[in-house]
Amino acid sequence: MTRLPNLGSLWDELRAGLPVERELARRLIRIGDEELPELLAAARARKERFRPGVVTYSRKVFLPLTNLCRDYCGYCTFRRDPADAGAHTMTPEELLAVARAGEKLGCREALFSLGDKPELLFPEMRAGLLKLGYKSTLHYLDAMCELVLRETSLLPHANPGLMSAEWLERLGAVCPSLGLMLETTSRALLRSGAAHDRAPDKIPARRLQTIEQAGRQAIPFTTGLLIGIGETAEDRVDTLLLIRELHRRYGHIQEVIVQNFRAKPAIPMAAWPEPSRGEMLRTLAVARLILGDMNIQAPPNLSSPDYEMLLSAGINDWGGISPLTPDFINPEAPWPHLAELERRTRAAGQRLEQRLCIYPEFVATVAGRPGLMAARLRASADEQGLARAA
Repeated sequence: MTRLPNLGSLWDELRAGLPVERELARRLIRIGDEELPELLAAARARKERFRPGVVTYSRKVFLPLTNLCRDYCGYCTFRRDPADAGAHTMTPEELLAVARAGEKLGCREALFSLGDKPELLFPEMRAGLLKLGYKSTLHYLDAMCELVLRETSLLPHANPGLMSAEWLERLGAVCPSLGLMLETTSRALLRSGAAHDRAPDKIPARRLQTIEQAGRQAIPFTTGLLIGIGETAEDRVDTLLLIRELHRRYGHIQEVIVQNFRAKPAIPMAAWPEPSRGEMLRTLAVARLILGDMNIQAPPNLSSPDYEMLLSAGINDWGGISPLTPDFINPEAPWPHLAELERRTRAAGQRLEQRLCIYPEFVATVAGRPGLMAARLRASADEQGLARAA
């Protein structure tokens, strides 16, 4: 870690909103333990200037539409090949049953997670889609998002991987918001044996293209970093700066997730070291100072048991929490109980508020559009753009 000289007045300037550029960010993310409290205090102050006294979350059902995927990321326990145990594509009936059960428990978001275009690799997936009556996974996703809109009060949010301009427009008509994790801008992770060497959809330029195209269409968009998969601290800074640049250009990044890698027994990276608490706190704090007035989320279930410490680094959102479905991406890490999440948030001096899948500042624009999705959004949002009380 680096000890930074002559930072006395800088901390005050950072707390007041001093813009952070590449050189300073690279110094701050490697700051030593002695100065870490000052970094965290600056990030908290910056968060309070943006969202004073409030931390949000979304009550959701997790719908793993299909876990077949053509990518083989070294850290993923979600993906399957067709012959693997647990390989599954949800039927419309299965999906609707879960959505309706979540609706009864007060959920407002239907989070669709799925592998990236598995039909391009697996003839079994192509045959399964044809049997269901669809040409591709994205056609099936589109229909299932519309089904949820028609048959429930839930609002869909989909993370289907890379999307063309045409598919962004089509899915944007049935989802108030969409998402794609940038993860990292480091091409070093594409090398043989690295996290993304067998993942053609993880080429950073291709992911940036999707995120930028969403901006051109003014689609509220979730993205973020996955830390601890082989990237450097400097790579994290560069990724954050690129996200900020895209948001400055288009104003569409509704949320930036900072997610920490967790090792699991059955993955190629099972023996890979997880990022330390200090790394997570430094990355979150620098994210807040770089991104300023942007929503930053960190999943509490990946930092248990003392996940409340994430609040000290300036986050303003806990992400999606489900009272019904597990985290299918990290099944070993259960969601915190909502009452306990509220208690810990309140103990940190923050008020927990329920949002929708789309963040409040984007609601008015999307709700003003024609169609069923916008009508459902108007019915779900209160005057502040948060989840309307049941």
